[in-house]
Amino acid sequence: MLANVQKNPWRLLLAINAAVLVGVFIHKIQLPPYVPYIHLIVDYHFGFIKRALIGAIVALFTDKVPVWLVFALGGVTWLATLGLYAKLFRKTFGFTATTLPLFVFTAGSPFFLKNFMHTLGHFDIYGCALAIILLLMPAGSLLFVATAALFSIILVLIHHIHLLMYVPTIITIVVIRHYLVCGCNRTNVAFGLVAFAVVSALFFAAQFLGTMPIPEADFVAYLKSRMADPARTDLLQFSYIWYQPLAKEVADTWGRMPHNILGVPVFVLLIWLHMPLWRYFAGLIGALASEAHRRLVIAALIGISFAYLVMFAMVFDYSRWISNWAVCMFLILHAVKMLPAKQESPQIPAEDRKTNTFGLILTLIPRVGIIRPF
Repeated sequence: MLANVQKNPWRLLLAINAAVLVGVFIHKIQLPPYVPYIHLIVDYHFGFIKRALIGAIVALFTDKVPVWLVFALGGVTWLATLGLYAKLFRKTFGFTATTLPLFVFTAGSPFFLKNFMHTLGHFDIYGCALAIILLLMPAGSLLFVATAALFSIILVLIHHIHLLMYVPTIITIVVIRHYLVCGCNRTNVAFGLVAFAVVSALFFAAQFLGTMPIPEADFVAYLKSRMADPARTDLLQFSYIWYQPLAKEVADTWGRMPHNILGVPVFVLLIWLHMPLWRYFAGLIGALASEAHRRLVIAALIGISFAYLVMFAMVFDYSRWISNWAVCMFLILHAVKMLPAKQESPQIPAEDRKTNTFGLILTLIPRVGIIRPF
């Protein structure tokens, strides 16, 4: 029996991943939710401002926001994302013994669900969840393009950095699932361009016009009135982000760069440990029936990566950015699998010792982090 586990350990690795997730959750709920909590109490009370959609929705249901709501709302969102990804994986690849290593390398990656558990309450996961929905829904009409535009608007209202974080992935999914399959005509191209222009305009409005219009002391006083426990003033220490201009964010990022750049070798190592997955992804791209499709997919991957490079230069939450970049790669992998192929690409080998070792190491890594690795 032990020999069988050593030869094909993927079910065991899946069980270990579940145990690691429980441990990450127990650790997470013991930490103060500084940034996630303040996002639940900021709304549109003083007019249009950035980062306020989630708080505005919460305000529709309650006047006083308890701290536990961060973990409740974040937990429900995390479970929904897990369910959506499981459904997507089943639709794209199916759950079999041969696809189990692929599921472990994606769903069990420290970049993905485990890091979303560590960042419980942050806004990153909403982009992932909405992108998965787009991968699951029918894509044969302009309703699909309109839904993608609506999702992008929602994400920018949640946090305008989504224009770089998940909107490029959503655009890629729309191009792959709608335009490459249905073709391009004057109507759907014009509709897509208008949708992109609207989302871009909203981003610039949030970035440059979404600053809080009242003194910070008055803003903090209003936030205290929304708190179930106003004595927890420590949870309001990030109120300055609604006043901070882009130039200050960039200056802070470059000021921290010499220290934070030390984590890059760790990120490179983590990416390298996913090598069996990247080989499979490259095989999928190489197996596409159309050379034009291959070139477009490669260009999209470069474009998504460039958007994350811009984020690296602007905001210093590097562990989050590299984790979400990897998640975007996982999602595009599913989109590529939906394109016509000239041949089947070989699955990740289930009984290869080196692959098993990489899978075990990734399984045991509980998360990547928020700013610096681990």
